[in-house]
Amino acid sequence: MTRLSRRAFALAAGTAGLSLAAPGVLHAQSTGRLVVIGGGFGGASAARYARIAFPRLDVTLIEPKATFVTCPYGNLLLAGERTLPQITHSYDGLKARGVRVVQDWADGIDATAKTVRLRGGQTVPYDKLILSPGIAIRWNAIEGYNEAAAEALPHAWVPGAGEQTTLLRRQLEALPDGGVVGFAIPPNPFRCPPGPYERISMVASYLKKHKPRAKIIALDAKDAFSKQGLFQDAWNELYPGMIEWVPLNKDGRVTKVDAREKVFETELGTRHKVDVGNVIPPQSAAKIAIDAGLTNETGWVPVNPLTFESVRARDIHVFGDANIGQVMPKSGYIANSTSKVAVAAAAAALEGRPAPGPTVYFNTCYSHVGDEYGISVVGVFRPTETGFAETPNSGGVSPRGPLAQQREQRRLEALYADAWYASITKDAFS
Repeated sequence: MTRLSRRAFALAAGTAGLSLAAPGVLHAQSTGRLVVIGGGFGGASAARYARIAFPRLDVTLIEPKATFVTCPYGNLLLAGERTLPQITHSYDGLKARGVRVVQDWADGIDATAKTVRLRGGQTVPYDKLILSPGIAIRWNAIEGYNEAAAEALPHAWVPGAGEQTTLLRRQLEALPDGGVVGFAIPPNPFRCPPGPYERISMVASYLKKHKPRAKIIALDAKDAFSKQGLFQDAWNELYPGMIEWVPLNKDGRVTKVDAREKVFETELGTRHKVDVGNVIPPQSAAKIAIDAGLTNETGWVPVNPLTFESVRARDIHVFGDANIGQVMPKSGYIANSTSKVAVAAAAAALEGRPAPGPTVYFNTCYSHVGDEYGISVVGVFRPTETGFAETPNSGGVSPRGPLAQQREQRRLEALYADAWYASITKDAFS
């Protein structure tokens, strides 16, 4: 167990990061310094849980933004059913719990010295590092799609301050009735597997009300997707004739874009002219995980499935979208639930105890498809010697059937979705 007195901590911090590691931030009888990089669902949940469950840990959260805009419910913003402030969350709740929030970029990790280098020039020492940095977009994985192209064909997949999502919303508002909205959807794995299809649904909901002659073409690099039957049932009933989904086996993979002409070109050379285009490009773990040498040839971080400790660096636990969590989806729910396992394992190691177990991981994912129309999928997973496995005969999806028979179920699931969002954001940021 690592125990640091105020004086010992001050001495340890004497050569690096003096201002950030000042004795005044260390809680009495601290069992160690837990530093969290990334203030999304995973990182914020980890910091909050650490302060509640392990109050003797000294917890620092490093996050460059002052607030967090969620990817979940960004699709409802596109439909005009949410505003940006309604999906934006501050870190005031974490600060009130005693989390030291450092607003800066984490530019580098020294796994040997156990320090984090900040863009502002300071250095933060840690005993255990919790890394939940999310994803990076693989620019130019689709020819012609770079940061400049994203200003014409927004991805709206990395929230930032909400710029990309609000840009896509403005483009939809400017779309002429009778125009075409195009989607380019990546192969697995990527953040939020049902997300593109909820987005298609929410855009269709908006178009049905305001531009009923408009069309949607969804070009997909896969032949199947999460909750496919439920989504397609809903599209046929709610938006008949509006949505064309083109799978991989029908030349659905977009390989090139022309941002100026707003053209999507597929593998076999078919060119699709659109009026508004949403490109969701292939992704990898965030840059800091790559730079730290934590990723492998897949672009994602391999971890111990019991503790989420990196297999490439001791005392660094990586969870959320950045790790190799298959078969678990890259979702906010998984980031939230696995963050607690990682923190518990890190705290146990600092106190000389074995990691708690056995562990079970849960995921629930709701999708809005239309007005008072929600669907969901539930998964239960366990760690294995080689990764993660879905527990047999567990989980499931919403029942299929015509709206006339399932209306109450769909209405309730839309309410459950809203309750889920309120609950998980409270569990992460309050």
